[in-house]
Amino acid sequence: MIRRLLTGLILIMATFVHAQDSNFKSILQQIDEAIEASPQTVAAYEQQINEVRQQYHRAQLPDDKYALSFKLYELNKSFMNDSALFYLSEAERWAEQQGEYAKVGLCRALMAFQCSTVGYYNDALAFLKRINKQQLDSEALINYYQSQMHVYGELGYYSINPSMKEQYFKLQSTYRDSLFAIIDHQSQDYLMYRIQELQSRHQMAEARKISDHWVSNTNPESRDYAIACYYRWFSSEDEEEQRFWAAKSALSDVRHAVMDQASLLMLANILNNDGDLDHSYKYIRFTWDCNNRFNTRMRSWQITPILNVIEKNYQSAVEHNTKVLWLSIIVVSILALWLLGVLLFLHRRNRQLDTARNELKVSNEQLSTLNAQLSTQKEELSTLNAQLSTLNSQLSESNQVKEEYIGRFMSLCSQYIDKLDDYRKMVNKKMKNKELDELYRLSKSSELKEQEVEELLQNFDSVFLHLFPNFVNDFNALLQPEMQIHPKSENRLVTEIRIFALIRLGIEDSSKIAEFLHYSVNTIYNYRARIKNGALDNRESFERRVKMLGMPS
Repeated sequence: MIRRLLTGLILIMATFVHAQDSNFKSILQQIDEAIEASPQTVAAYEQQINEVRQQYHRAQLPDDKYALSFKLYELNKSFMNDSALFYLSEAERWAEQQGEYAKVGLCRALMAFQCSTVGYYNDALAFLKRINKQQLDSEALINYYQSQMHVYGELGYYSINPSMKEQYFKLQSTYRDSLFAIIDHQSQDYLMYRIQELQSRHQMAEARKISDHWVSNTNPESRDYAIACYYRWFSSEDEEEQRFWAAKSALSDVRHAVMDQASLLMLANILNNDGDLDHSYKYIRFTWDCNNRFNTRMRSWQITPILNVIEKNYQSAVEHNTKVLWLSIIVVSILALWLLGVLLFLHRRNRQLDTARNELKVSNEQLSTLNAQLSTQKEELSTLNAQLSTLNSQLSESNQVKEEYIGRFMSLCSQYIDKLDDYRKMVNKKMKNKELDELYRLSKSSELKEQEVEELLQNFDSVFLHLFPNFVNDFNALLQPEMQIHPKSENRLVTEIRIFALIRLGIEDSSKIAEFLHYSVNTIYNYRARIKNGALDNRESFERRVKMLGMPS
């Protein structure tokens, strides 16, 4: 009973892991598609910003100027840092002109938060010192505590002095307590800082519970969904969960034209550790481009070490694949030379067979003359002549088969050498142009091999049916009606008939047949046994009768 329960549990876990892995790959594909569409997404977002900017320049009233400049800050805070700070300063100026000191304090608190996000800690502290707490309303006070908490949290995280680190974290904790005393405990900001607090105390189960609630109550189409998924990753301890939620957060960021790409940077690092160099390199390069638009030194410092590691690994993989490609070219070249040698050998053998056939023909003529002269031995000589005629016909047929196949073989070799040279030129051109990604993709694909195998089989079918046009009908005549095989195309054979076509040509070894048709030896054995079991007469003599098909009676 216990064994059954354990088996069932293992099966359930395996199914869950497989499903989660499939979901992760699906999300990566969606991220790839979102990155491809990113220029259009960014253009649409810039158009939205431009429309608000035009409204701002046309506005006349200070209230409208303040509202529109503040909206421009919100549109730019995750898109372009310099623009976000500029329009916050504009909003501060318009609020100060109207004597709205609560709004002035709000703008300064938000500028402090924006500065600390990108690493301008001195500027952030300077903005906070300029705030008069007595003039703040509830919204401004919440943002004031958030900014204080964020600045000292960042200072504590990056400080290398233990005593200063401890002091900064104490100040962060103090401002967090002040924030929790006045903030709505259902708000997104509260959930975010609560998860951070629980994580710092290693209370991961409670943090995951809150983050699950946050994710389930956030619209997946909103920009806030990326933040919810990020903190779901932040509270995870399982590696599979971390990969999944990092990917979900990154996908939402890319779809909403977020340029401060923390989630995609984190995902690129995870994929690099997993060995998925293609995706990690693509994502880190995209993150770098986004950071250049957002314009923050902090993210550049974070990206540079990861970018160097990923790029080094990627270049190592490209170099390895280049070596493999060169080795493949050398092997193919050696194979082409070997095929040329085989061609010359077969040509020589063909000439020897021609000589033997001519000699047999002369002997046959001499025997016919002798048969006319020796009437007393007419019956014996006639029988001998018939046997020699049959042998001569067989040799003629064999010669015809070999001539046909050798001619086609020489043509295929010539075409293959041309294709090989074209492939060499293409490789040389792409290496010269440093198109290593394309070479890497081509070297992984088996499409070329599949095309060449299909062309080989098509040529074999064409030549064989040219030599033995009635073979399919004669072959089916040896089988029971329910076992007969009828190809869909008149000029093509199916695998079962192709096997016995090779036997008709004298190739009986299953391993050689399997090598030619690119099947396993067991598969060839099974095909031969099944067809022989469907023979009309004795199955043991079936292949011998197949060898006689197409011979003159």
